[in-house]
Amino acid sequence: MTDAKVWLDGALVDWDDAHVHVSSHGLHYGIGFFEGIRCHDTPQGPAIFRLTDHLRRLARSAATYLVRLPYTVEDLAEACRAVVRANGLTEAYLRPIVFLGAGPNPLTAPYRVAIIAGTDGPLVGGAKEQGVKAKVSSYQRMPSHVLPPAAKATGQYLNSYLAQVEALTSGYDEAIMLNTEGHVTDGYAHNIFVVRDGELRTPTLASGALEGVVRDTVLTLAREDDIPTRVDVLVRTDLYHADECFLTGTAAGIVPVLNVDGRPVGSGKVGPVTQQLAARYADLNTGRNTAHPEWRELVG
Repeated sequence: MTDAKVWLDGALVDWDDAHVHVSSHGLHYGIGFFEGIRCHDTPQGPAIFRLTDHLRRLARSAATYLVRLPYTVEDLAEACRAVVRANGLTEAYLRPIVFLGAGPNPLTAPYRVAIIAGTDGPLVGGAKEQGVKAKVSSYQRMPSHVLPPAAKATGQYLNSYLAQVEALTSGYDEAIMLNTEGHVTDGYAHNIFVVRDGELRTPTLASGALEGVVRDTVLTLAREDDIPTRVDVLVRTDLYHADECFLTGTAAGIVPVLNVDGRPVGSGKVGPVTQQLAARYADLNTGRNTAHPEWRELVG
């Protein structure tokens, strides 16, 4: 990656020159906010899917912690386009991150901003579209009176990390998390949906789920396809008794869950509603389906 470019604090710099000092408070205390965003090659050229929506969520995450972004959403949107162009990419995963920099006092230290773009990224690729095995984690999703789950903040992901490591070391592919009341919240880094008797259901945000961009996209597409949808409280047995289950996330897309805690979901195969929504989503973000052009923001 030595010839790649990174957008750092307002300018494009060489990959090897994108330095962060080891005394940065974001490194020591996990103080930062981030997004994962995908750029797709479309018939109109490279387009970043729901770029503005992602960056607005970034601003909300920071505001939750009383932090004002050093740049506007519009500035950051252009920076994302610039880093895609500078690296000559058409298909890309972007990672904008805002983190607390160095200084004697973390309350007065400056916030820094970096945007990385590449063809690889966390959760990108692999064969998960064929289906995964999931484990309900023994680690609970942190409640809102401890840390606000609506914020996509760096340090908070230690909660998810513990859950996913537990799942992987137990022979599963993905972790599913419950809140302290035993309600399903989400996967370790994904939103979760179930289908039962033709109805699509997903946990409420009040349960502790992140307000996912792909979650919102799937709900919109389901309603347009006349699939009954319900945002509701789910419990563990709703996963066991589902006809279908899938996870959603920007990097991973739509990932079918074929088994939960050793129990087959439905027939144990990818179900028709999952297939339908996955195809609609893929056609939409690649521009094969021209609906919702406002979601495909051209790099130019």
